[in-house]
Amino acid sequence: MSETQSAHLQRKLGARHLNMIAIGGSIGTGLFLASGATIANAGPGGALLAYCLIGIMIYFLMTSLGELATHNPTSGAFFTYGTKYVEGGFGFALGWNYWYNWAITVAFELVAVQFIMKFWFPDIPGFYWSAIFLSVIFAINSLSVKGFGESEFLFSLVKVIAIIVFIIIGIAMIAKIMLTPNMVTFANWTKGDAPFVGGLQAMIGVAMIAGFSFQGTEMVGVAAGESKDPKKTIPVAIKQIFWRILLFYVVCIFIIGTLVAYDDPRLLQAAASENIALSPFTLLYEKVGFAFAAGLMNAVILTAILSAGNSGMYSSTRMLFDMARKGSAPKIFGKLDARGVPMNALYATTAIAALCFLTTFIGEQQVFSWLLNMSGMCGFIVWLGIAISHYRFRKGYVAQGYKLEDLAYKAKFFPFAPWFAFILCTIVVLGQNYQAFITGDWLGVLSTYISIPLFLAIWLGYKWKNKTKLVSYQDMDVKPMNPDQD
Repeated sequence: MSETQSAHLQRKLGARHLNMIAIGGSIGTGLFLASGATIANAGPGGALLAYCLIGIMIYFLMTSLGELATHNPTSGAFFTYGTKYVEGGFGFALGWNYWYNWAITVAFELVAVQFIMKFWFPDIPGFYWSAIFLSVIFAINSLSVKGFGESEFLFSLVKVIAIIVFIIIGIAMIAKIMLTPNMVTFANWTKGDAPFVGGLQAMIGVAMIAGFSFQGTEMVGVAAGESKDPKKTIPVAIKQIFWRILLFYVVCIFIIGTLVAYDDPRLLQAAASENIALSPFTLLYEKVGFAFAAGLMNAVILTAILSAGNSGMYSSTRMLFDMARKGSAPKIFGKLDARGVPMNALYATTAIAALCFLTTFIGEQQVFSWLLNMSGMCGFIVWLGIAISHYRFRKGYVAQGYKLEDLAYKAKFFPFAPWFAFILCTIVVLGQNYQAFITGDWLGVLSTYISIPLFLAIWLGYKWKNKTKLVSYQDMDVKPMNPDQD
């Protein structure tokens, strides 16, 4: 079959692939490095509470997404839902936001590669490592979707095993089975200002880092466009994904907060340092006496970065492809090759991921921080879009006389769930760096909030040009979609 615009994506992803794609996208530098900074900033109790709150919000969002994705399984996911159930301009902006969100995240992970590889090869310029890893990620995404799914399954499996080993060792230390000399269990929860440090502002700041860490769970919505029997695989995957990721994050944060003092200066440095020895995972292994801890974690984090970048490249490419198919992006990005891979969309995404090479001209740390801020804020905008789209879909579905029991998957706790997610997301987004407005730190304001005016400009620009209006509940297209239509 020649390259064609009318070809369909191949539905070859099973439930185990969906599980690992979401895990692969959400377990990366956020857990292995930034988790230490959350405890240093907010204390063990503050960090744990923030991760639990964000975790609950993610659960509600995943159930909302589950209802939408089983009813309308499409690789366009958030773009399609925003357009159908909210307003054309909103869906248009949401789709582009999701595309550049994950394209930028790939660039962010590739900058992190430069830091990690310095552990072994300090004299080789980071540019080369980013180029090598970008080539690998591009090659994997050039495979058929089945090949991509299998590679992501293996990458994510390495991370899952590393986290399980970490949890076992941490619990053994807390239970005094592997206790280091002179160590008092739970002492770090009562020393100084613990368990809560830094007040409300610290909690909000930690919530953004926690949110960035959880980003990727929503990838199952995009992967629905290439999943086998989405009405069965998506609900199963969503339930398993949430509980596994929440268990990994909450238990790991508890272990780190219990065994590593929040005022250990190495924790705060971990998120912004090229020194892998500062990872809270490495610190814990050193307490046990594992001399090879730094090298081991370096290899694991490298795998985590490759996996997160791999998932991000897949998700953003599929979003651009679907937008092109529906007229919201240039048609050239809506073509598939003979293997069912949208190569033109992949080329465009790779071009944005090449922002990692800015480190050649600008400081690595500055590029790293800007990409992190943009990606984190874009992710919360996507979650706001999911909450709004699901709320309006359900209202329209009922208003048109459809029965809730006919839904393939029905989200629980409606309407509380989408409202809770919407309010919490809004608080985190607007309160992230409000002090910068007070102090007049306009560079800080720009680096933190730049994604918001960009999203609004795309939305309002499309709305003004096309004169789009809010979709009424009665006119809303809430009919279930045949999976073969995508």
